Amino acid sequence: MQFLIVTSRNLEQFSLEAFTTTLLESEAQRVRELYAAGVIRQIWRRADKPGACILVEAASEDEAQEAMASLPLAQRDMLELQILTQLLPYPGLGPR
Repeated sequence: MQFLIVTSRNLEQFSLEAFTTTLLESEAQRVRELYAAGVIRQIWRRADKPGACILVEAASEDEAQEAMASLPLAQRDMLELQILTQLLPYPGLGPR
């Protein structure tokens, strides 16, 4: 199953300066690991504020949530995660 997840930095509790280069590099490393494992299928930076939109492959919503909870920013409560929805194939592209 695929899930669409939207994240944003928790700027209500943390300043932009709290998101250090070292911390962001550890976040990027974990994203690379999840991508290599086939969990993260696509990831885009948000244009409206610091955060990302992530396409996740998981057996369940709980598994998707667990994968996102492994991100260093999420572990420090510096990242807000919202699972928008499970995605289903679009039937209009299939054979008639």
